[in-house]
Amino acid sequence: MRTKQYKPQGKIKPRTKKAVFLLSDEEYSLIHFYLKKYKITNRSRWFRETVLNHVLKNMEQDYPTLFEENEMRR
Repeated sequence: MRTKQYKPQGKIKPRTKKAVFLLSDEEYSLIHFYLKKYKITNRSRWFRETVLNHVLKNMEQDYPTLFEENEMRR
């Protein structure tokens, strides 16, 4: 099963915003293991794609509908 990937449209703009976060030793070693196992060399791109795919997926699921969920189940 293949998931949708975020693809910017048009000309790619330079990235000027910075996001910084901290990881525990266990989280860092888990991510390091994952990147090594799947031979991912560009960590920055992987983090960016992973986070944006998660955000876009949640936004798609939370999209407002005409009826509430319990009304549609009747």
